[in-house]
Amino acid sequence: METTSRRADIDDLRARLSGRVVTPDEADWDRARQAWNLVPDQRPAAVAFPESAADVVAVVDVARERGLHVAPQATGHFALALGSLEDTILMKTSRMRGAEIDAERQRARVEAGAQWIDVTVPAAQHGLAALAGTAPDVGIVGYTLGGGLGWLGRKRGLAANSVLAADVVTADGRLRRVDADEEPELFWALRGGGGSFGVVTALEFRLFPVRELYAGDLFWPFERASDILHAWREWSATVPDELTSLGRLLQLPSIPDIPEPFRGRSFVLVEAAYLGKEADGQELLRPLREHAPEIDTVAMIQPPGLAALHMDPPQPVAGLGDGALLNALPPEAVDALVAVAGPGSGSPLLSVELRSLGGALAEALPEHGAVGAIDGAFAMFAAGFTMDAAAARLVEEAVERVRDALAPWETARTFFNFTEHPVESHGLYPEETVSRLRRIKAEVDPGELFRVCHPVAPA
Repeated sequence: METTSRRADIDDLRARLSGRVVTPDEADWDRARQAWNLVPDQRPAAVAFPESAADVVAVVDVARERGLHVAPQATGHFALALGSLEDTILMKTSRMRGAEIDAERQRARVEAGAQWIDVTVPAAQHGLAALAGTAPDVGIVGYTLGGGLGWLGRKRGLAANSVLAADVVTADGRLRRVDADEEPELFWALRGGGGSFGVVTALEFRLFPVRELYAGDLFWPFERASDILHAWREWSATVPDELTSLGRLLQLPSIPDIPEPFRGRSFVLVEAAYLGKEADGQELLRPLREHAPEIDTVAMIQPPGLAALHMDPPQPVAGLGDGALLNALPPEAVDALVAVAGPGSGSPLLSVELRSLGGALAEALPEHGAVGAIDGAFAMFAAGFTMDAAAARLVEEAVERVRDALAPWETARTFFNFTEHPVESHGLYPEETVSRLRRIKAEVDPGELFRVCHPVAPA
């Protein structure tokens, strides 16, 4: 039950906000507080739905004045890492989905709640592509603030480093315009440092000329996991930066949402996207096709078609997962992974993937932000559906077995977007980056108003 003081806090918030505020005593409370990932049981003091930057300022002002915190959230794909929301206003930016494409200048401007589908489809009409993630319904801002690893990464780098400017509301309630010239330190921190520094209400970033690319999936029966992942590992070291790929173990449930011939089956597969001509792509993929895939979907597609490659669930699901960066993937690493997650292992995991990095993803340039590059040769992510507590325990144990199996090749730090357990800054960034981020945090949010995934503590 709300206390008199808390009711006064909420009344104040409602009076200042043009958008809606939902509290625990309302009929749609459970729906309002729900994240895209259905596992986190988010229990904030209230849920605010701002409709403008002015609304965001109002939420921040009320929280600061009333001794509350603010947790911005666009979709909640990453909500597992958020932690407790006690004494916190959960700010759902889902009503702020504006997106503008400037085709002549090859850039996009999006609001806080925009999803990748809001950009990839209209950009493609002008022969342009963004450094989007693998799912069309992922929030652009959260993905980008954490670095942003997508299908064009080996050629174009991290999404964070395509950012040109941001509008951000800091803890003092100021709406600031930041770019390389205006408040460059804050601009640097936002590009890869996460959401600790304020609420981004708008983001501007580069688009790239891409009318078509050669992309799709190659599927083999699960029983061939070892030889296919070994072949992919060797092949991935030979391809140009224009080609980004991943090797994956996929065990699909037998549910109506999954079409035949995939329903209830398990596969080892390679997903690939090549920025180039069809003939060149065919030649690059020839060594893999010599292993006779059962299903081959690789073809020339427009950039929005990339959203189908990874087959992410189109609706909210309950799932647990975690990732790691690997400094190498020798044959014994593949063997270790297959032993704990491949045929005969009894693994309950839906998916275990290994993404080949390198190329532009490994190039840190002076003009980049807090995450200029990824210090790793491969990224691993393992996940499973968790329909009940028993399934959750099995998935957690299976993810841990994968982590343990690959531990000899893990890097000292992990990658923001692939880490679903809370981690301190030292587990994400080099020491000099942590020190700089903490100085900036102390300047813009010394009282730690914002509750976010992988928070940066003020110096």
